[in-house]
Amino acid sequence: MAAAASTSMAATAVLMHRLPATKHAVVFSPLPSLPSLSSISFKQLKGVKLAPRRSARLLAKASSSEDTPIDANELFTDLKEKWDAVENKSTVLIYGGGAVVAVWLASVVVGAINSVPLLPKIMELVGLGYTGWFVYRYLLFKSSRKELATDIEAIKKKITGTE
Repeated sequence: MAAAASTSMAATAVLMHRLPATKHAVVFSPLPSLPSLSSISFKQLKGVKLAPRRSARLLAKASSSEDTPIDANELFTDLKEKWDAVENKSTVLIYGGGAVVAVWLASVVVGAINSVPLLPKIMELVGLGYTGWFVYRYLLFKSSRKELATDIEAIKKKITGTE
């Protein structure tokens, strides 16, 4: 019995390398998927003529449409006008460069944290715990939702300088 099982496993291992690997692909179909034949009885199939199936894959193709008339020249002229309207160009460049460096640094830190065993799972638990606390504290009851809305409005006023 053990010899038969090992022979069967060896044959399966050999055949698995010869079978083509299936690739998972996103398939866009303009038609709804048809029910499987196992869910349809024979009486329902009797007298039904099935058309030959076309390929279910649909290639997505980018094309211009009249619905979204975006002119590249118009976009560049708008950007040029806005850039010319900026008074402190050096400040904008410094802030933009700082943002790029901050995103790069954050990705490096997240990559380092991800490489430490168990630390990503602990961080997920901390995030889930904080999310649960936030929902309980601010979203569960009507009075706390009003408090959250007033806090957000106060922060908006501080940022815009209208306070």
